[in-house]
Amino acid sequence: MSINTPNNSDYDDSDTPILPVAIDPDAITTSSLKALQSADQRKVMDIVDKLRRTGLSGIVGLPQLVVCGDQSSGKSSVLEAITEIPFPRKENLCTRFATEIILRRSPSSTISITINPDKNRPKQEITKLKSFHKSITNFAELPDIIEEATQVMRLGRVGEINSRAFSRDVLSVEICGPDRPQLTLVDLPGLIHATNKAQTEADKELILNLVKDYMKNPRTIILAVVSAKNDFANQIILDHCKNIDSKRERTLGIVTKPEYLREGSQNEADWIELAQNKNIHFKLGWHMLKNRSDEQMGFSFKQRNEYEALFFSKGHYNELPRESVGIDSLRERLSKLLLSHLIKELPNLQGEMAAKYQNTLDDIEKLGQKRSTIYEQRMVLMKISMQTHDIIKSAVKGSYEHDFFGCVAIDAAVDSAENIRRFRAVIQHLNIKFADNMHLRGHKYTIDSSPEDDDSDVETDDKAKSEPDDLESLPTSVFLPKPKSFTRDEAISWVQKVLERSRGTELPGNANSMLISQLFWEQSQPWQQIASEHIASVAKKCKEFVDAVLQHTAPSEFHGRLTSISVDAALKNALEECKDELRKIIGDKLRDPMTYNHYYTTTIQKMRQRKHRWIGKKVRHESEAGYQQTGGNPVTLLNPDKMEKSFEDALEKNMDKFSSQEALDNQRAYYKDEIKYFINAVCKAAVERHLVSSLPEIILSPLIITKLTDKQIEFIAAEPPEVTQQRDYLESRKVMLENGMDTFREAMGGLGR
Repeated sequence: MSINTPNNSDYDDSDTPILPVAIDPDAITTSSLKALQSADQRKVMDIVDKLRRTGLSGIVGLPQLVVCGDQSSGKSSVLEAITEIPFPRKENLCTRFATEIILRRSPSSTISITINPDKNRPKQEITKLKSFHKSITNFAELPDIIEEATQVMRLGRVGEINSRAFSRDVLSVEICGPDRPQLTLVDLPGLIHATNKAQTEADKELILNLVKDYMKNPRTIILAVVSAKNDFANQIILDHCKNIDSKRERTLGIVTKPEYLREGSQNEADWIELAQNKNIHFKLGWHMLKNRSDEQMGFSFKQRNEYEALFFSKGHYNELPRESVGIDSLRERLSKLLLSHLIKELPNLQGEMAAKYQNTLDDIEKLGQKRSTIYEQRMVLMKISMQTHDIIKSAVKGSYEHDFFGCVAIDAAVDSAENIRRFRAVIQHLNIKFADNMHLRGHKYTIDSSPEDDDSDVETDDKAKSEPDDLESLPTSVFLPKPKSFTRDEAISWVQKVLERSRGTELPGNANSMLISQLFWEQSQPWQQIASEHIASVAKKCKEFVDAVLQHTAPSEFHGRLTSISVDAALKNALEECKDELRKIIGDKLRDPMTYNHYYTTTIQKMRQRKHRWIGKKVRHESEAGYQQTGGNPVTLLNPDKMEKSFEDALEKNMDKFSSQEALDNQRAYYKDEIKYFINAVCKAAVERHLVSSLPEIILSPLIITKLTDKQIEFIAAEPPEVTQQRDYLESRKVMLENGMDTFREAMGGLGR
C-alpha cells in the first residue's frame, strides 16, 4: 500500500514554521497506526509488502492509497493525523521532489535515506545519485538530509539563476522496526493553481502529471483532500478525480479546515451537504476532519484528537454520522476500505503478474539466445547452422515436412517469392523451362519439315517455328535468341555454301570430314547463351532461397554479417564453378562430332527409310495406268516405263547438292542426339553439381562455423549494447515476476489459515 503525501510546506496557512523535533525511532509506531491495520488487513498487507520487496512495484500496479489535493488544502495535516508521525520541517524548506516514507517490519530499528534517480537522466548522473545513502537516528536530522539531497540533485536554491523548482527524482526514507505496519507514504507537492517566478508552467505540468500517474492506477484508492477555506468548485483536484475515476468508485473525499466556515451560514450548509455525499457523489462517500489551527500547532496528538471530537459535537456538525467525521472513524473506515479493496484486487493482481510474466518471456524469446561471450556466440551460430543445414538439405531433396516450407501458393508462379521455399520444385521448373528453351531456341535455323522427318519431328519443328513469337512477351525472352526460319531448299543452299567453302581433297559427292562439325557448330551456336541465362536464373533463385532460410533461422541483425562473411562468398564460388563447368561442356561441344549412341545411326537410317518410302509413293503415283478387277478386288496398274523414268528423275544429278542433302540429314541427326546430352550435362554436371546439391555443405554448415575465427564469430553474433541492456532488464523483470508469483502463492496459502 502507498499513501501519497503533500508538499511539506502545505501543512496549514501558518506562517510560523514547525521547528525540527527529535523523535525516537522506536516511538514512531503508534496506536493510531495499529488502528489503521486490523489483523486481517495486516495479513493481506503482508502479501503486498512481500510483493513490493521483490521489486514488483515498478512492474505491476500494487494496491495503494493516494492522498492528493490542491496546494494549502491541508494534505500534510491529514497524513500526519492518520499516522501520528510528525513530519519536521524548517523555514524555506519545501518538497521539490517526491519523497517515499517507507514503513517496514524489521527486527531492528533503522532510518535510512537514498535517492532513486529519474530514469531519463544521463547514465553518469544516475550512477552518482544512486550512490547517495544516509542513515539518521531521529527526524531532527531529516531537514538537513533533504536539503543535502536537493543539492545532489542539482536543483539549486529557489530563486537562484539556473535553479529548478522540482525534480522527478525520488527521495526514499525507509523506517524499519519490529512493530512497524507495512505502509509506504509518498509525499508529493500539491497541485498548483497559479504560476509565478518560483513555480513555472512547466512545474505546474510536472506536478500534475506526477499526481495523475498515481491516480490512474486502477488499484489506487484516491483520498481527495479539499479545504473548506476555499469554494470546492474551484479546487482542481475534484475535476481530476471526476475525469480519472469516471465511475467515482475509487475516490473518498476528505474535507479539511471546517473551522473557517461561519456557523449557520449557507456556505457551512453547502459544505455539510457535500460531506453528506449529496452534492458531488462518490461511492466511497466523504469524510470531514478538524486539524490543528495555527495557534494549536503545539498540541499533542491526543490534544488534537480531543479538540476535534469537541468541535464535531457542536452545531450542525453533530448532525453528521459519527463514522463520517473525526480521525478515529477515518482510520477505522480506511482499514475496512483497504481490506475490501485489497481482497478484491488480489485476483486481478495475480492475473496481471501472470500476463506480464508471459509477455516478458515472449520479449526475451524475441531477443534470441544469449550471446555475451565468444562461447555463447559460437553456440548460437552452431544452432543456426544446424537448423539451416537441415532445412536446405530437405529443400534440395524435395522433402517439405519442416514448418519452414509452409503452404503452397497455388495462385503464384512456381518460382515466385511465395513458393521459393519449395526449392527443389523451383529447380525442376527452371530445368524443364531450360529444356523447352533449348528445343525451341537452341538451333540457329528452324528448317521446314522434309519427307524423311517423322511426325514428332514435324510437330517439334512446327512448334519451334511458331512458339518463339508467342514467347516474346516473357521478360526472359529478351535475353534469348530467336531462330531464323529456313525452307528445305534454303537449308540445303546454306549447307552447300558451307561445303563449297570447306572443300578438301575428297571426291565429288562426298563431304569433307569437317563439314558436319561446321554445320553443327553454327546450328548450335545459341546453346551457350541459353545455358548461361539458365545458370544465372538458378543462381538468383539460390540466393533468394538462402535468404529465406536465414530469415527463418537467424536473427535479423545477423543477415548482413552472415552474408558478408560467408554466404555471399560461398554462392559466388559456387556460381564460378558452375560457369567453369559450362565452359568445359561448351569446350566438349566444340570438338569434332563424336557419339557412341546408336540413336544417331538409328535416326539416320529411319530418315533414309522414310525418304525412300516417300520416293516410292511418289513414283507409284506418277506411274499409275488405270485399274482392273481381280477376284472382285480393284488392282492398280502401273506403267513400267513411267516408273523407270520417275526413279531416274528422283536421283540427284548435282553432286554438291547431293552431298549437301546428305550432310544436312547427318547434321540434323547428330544435333538431335547431342542436344539431349547437352541439356542433361548442363542440368546435372553444372547446375545440380555446383549450385544445388552443394548448398547444404557450403551454406553455414557446422564445419564452416567451426572454421570461423573468434573475431569473425564476434562480428557476426555479438549482441548490440542496447540488446544486452534490454536482455538484462527483461531477465531482471522475469526474476522479479517469478519471485512475486512464488511469494503470492505462499502468502495466499497462509492467508487461509
